[in-house]
Formats: sequence, structure tokens, C-alpha cells
Amino acid sequence: MTTKLILMALAAVALAAGCGGLAGKRERDARTEFPPIGQFVEVGDTTVHAWVRGSGPDLVLIHGAGGNLRDFTFRLADQLTNRYRVIAFDRPGHGWTDRLPGFGGAGSTRGESPAEQAALLQKAAKQLGVQRPIVLGHSFGGAVALAWGLSQPRDTAALVIVGGVSQPWPGEIDRYYKVTSSAIGGATVVPLITALAPDSRIEDALAGIFAPQSPPDGYAEYVGPGLTLRRASLRANGQQVSSLKAHVTEMSKRYADTLTMPVEIVHGTADTTVPLQIHAEPLARQLRRGTLTQLEGVGHMPQHAAPTAVIAAVDRAARRARLR
Repeated sequence: MTTKLILMALAAVALAAGCGGLAGKRERDARTEFPPIGQFVEVGDTTVHAWVRGSGPDLVLIHGAGGNLRDFTFRLADQLTNRYRVIAFDRPGHGWTDRLPGFGGAGSTRGESPAEQAALLQKAAKQLGVQRPIVLGHSFGGAVALAWGLSQPRDTAALVIVGGVSQPWPGEIDRYYKVTSSAIGGATVVPLITALAPDSRIEDALAGIFAPQSPPDGYAEYVGPGLTLRRASLRANGQQVSSLKAHVTEMSKRYADTLTMPVEIVHGTADTTVPLQIHAEPLARQLRRGTLTQLEGVGHMPQHAAPTAVIAAVDRAARRARLR
């Protein structure tokens, strides 16, 4: 049995190596098709990609797992630039932002914590002249936004948490993340996904993320799923998601005492990816100035399914923070 497993592992390595050329071509095609749309900020040895438009109080946007800042610039951001200076970031390892030093590379299994990601984006924001921002985070980005507030409570005007991860959840993460975050899976399975994932699989994945709604017309062609399917990005996403539960477990102990700024929480009642009852409702109870808006029948993507409600939450946060 041991010999059989070894042979199977060697076959998987050989297959992954054989797919390396195709994976590289798909990555080059993705970089050409979905180039940077913002500017680059150098933070030490790390390059951060930021999209900056508009004028007014600073509003920082932080995307979720497996995404990039294009999720916000598809439609939402342009509706806010007439009264906010909007700064959308690619998180480490996603879109066009580098991973932090010490993360990534052959054999690595560590993922940047929400606190480490927030610290990097805060340094980039400082270089962009950001002052006392409203910080909006979606999904995994919600945890990064909460970490931002925890580390800079006096300099954060308000938080807007949209379908955000905030609490430890029951059970284990999906096996997919365990595989893509592991050293063996990163070396064997990830190259196969990059090289061979069909368009139909990408469409199915997007449909699942948006359910029970559907992706808006043109979303897949704009947001750049090819960027997500790059080997380094798949590994980064898997490693970050795999370690997230431990981080939010510790973070959640500090919400009540530290997050004293206004916090607007927007969450769909039909969100099965980050369930309302596990995340948004407990978060609202923990916060002295937390306000929960439940969106009936909306899934995990309120910024697309109910953009008016998300924009209204941003405006409420600004008023509550006396920025407007």
C-alpha cells in the first residue's frame, strides 16, 4: 500500500510538472487580459496595488477571498467617488499586490493573518495620504477591516462590514482550502487547477458565490478570474483562509472593548458562505456602536445584489463619524 501511494504521488508530481507550461501560459494570458488598473505603492519590499479616485472623506475598500479590487471597481466604487476619496486595495497575494516577505515560495504553508494584511495596507494608505478613513471590508476583507480597526481605533473613523467574517465558526474549512494550502497540494494540485480549470468550472464557482442571485452581466469578463487562478494566488488564498478561524477567534475577544467607532454591518439573510447567524448577529451584539442591516433574500455579494443598501451604509457611517 505504501509503495502504491508513493507511485501515485510521483505520478501526480509528474503530471503537475507536465502542466507547468500550460499553467504559465494561462498566467501570462491573465496578466495581459487583466492588467493593473490603479497605481503601485512600495511598502518596504512589498508592492501594493491601489485604485484611487474621487474626493472627500477617505473610504478604503478591502475585497474578499479569491478576489481583487476589481470586484469593487466593477460598478460600486464609481457611485461613491462623487463624495468620497475611494481607495481600493488588492490584498497580499491577490490581484497585483505581492505577498508579504516570508510568505509564499516553495514549501510554504503560512498565510498572512488579517492583522498582518491590515498593517501592510495601512502603510500603503499612509503613503497615499489617507487620514481617518471609513474602512469597508467584504467577506475575508471584513476580517481585515476589523483588524484595521483593532490596531488603529482612534484613527479609524468607522467600519462597514459587508458579508464579513468576524467570528469562529463550527466545523472545519472546505477540503479544497486544506489541499491548496498544503505543501504537497500546492506543488501538485494547484498547478493542475491553474492549467486545466475549464471556463464552465469558473462559471459554476461564480454562480455559487452569488447564489441565490446571479453574477451581473459582464462581471466575469471584468473581474479577472484568471488572476485568481494563478498558482501563487491559489496558494495565498488557501493559506490565508486555512488560518483565518484561529485569527478571528482571538480577534473577537477584543471587539467589545476596542471597536468603539461606528460600525455598520450589512449582511444577506440568504448568505450560506458566511452565515448571518454565525457572524453578523454576534458581531452586532458585541459592539456598542454596531448597527446591523439584514438584507432579506440576499446572498454573499450584497455589493452587487443590493448596492444601494451598501452605499447607504457607507453614508450612515460617514454621518455617524461626523465626516459629512
